[in-house]
Amino acid sequence: MDSGILVLRIVLGLLLAAHGAQKLFGWFGGHGLAGTGGFFESLGFHPGRFFATVAAVSEVGSGLLIALGLFGPIGPALMVSVMIVAAVSVHGPNGLFAASNGIEMPLLYGIGGAALALTGPGRYSLDALLGLTSLWSPALSWAALGAGILGGIANLALRRKPAPASAAG
Repeated sequence: MDSGILVLRIVLGLLLAAHGAQKLFGWFGGHGLAGTGGFFESLGFHPGRFFATVAAVSEVGSGLLIALGLFGPIGPALMVSVMIVAAVSVHGPNGLFAASNGIEMPLLYGIGGAALALTGPGRYSLDALLGLTSLWSPALSWAALGAGILGGIANLALRRKPAPASAAG
């Protein structure tokens, strides 16, 4: 089981970190903070560059924490938080599947993060190497997940829906 958790952590964590690096640095074909900030503005997140920075740093940070297996449920809870915002603000109106830009990808990332928060990082992790695994009780893992969910909801509450375009007459 520890080997499976390791594979999941590395793949999920590094993919999310790379996704955040697209926003933060423009790497891997991304648009960087300027382009991502404009996109966030169009979604109703003002100031867009601030929200893009928070999302990008959360994705890079949570992805790296997950890949390394460091600080137990904190990285996975951050992943859940960011994916809630992405699912609702970007992908929700498009249905389920990724082929139509639906919620499939943020749902998979979010569920993967939740599962890792609840299973722990496994034996092949920095937490295990540093003797930190005993810090992460089930209650603390659930609390971290709850905080991640509330963080996502709070972020969405700060969103101002874009004004509908007026019809020219």
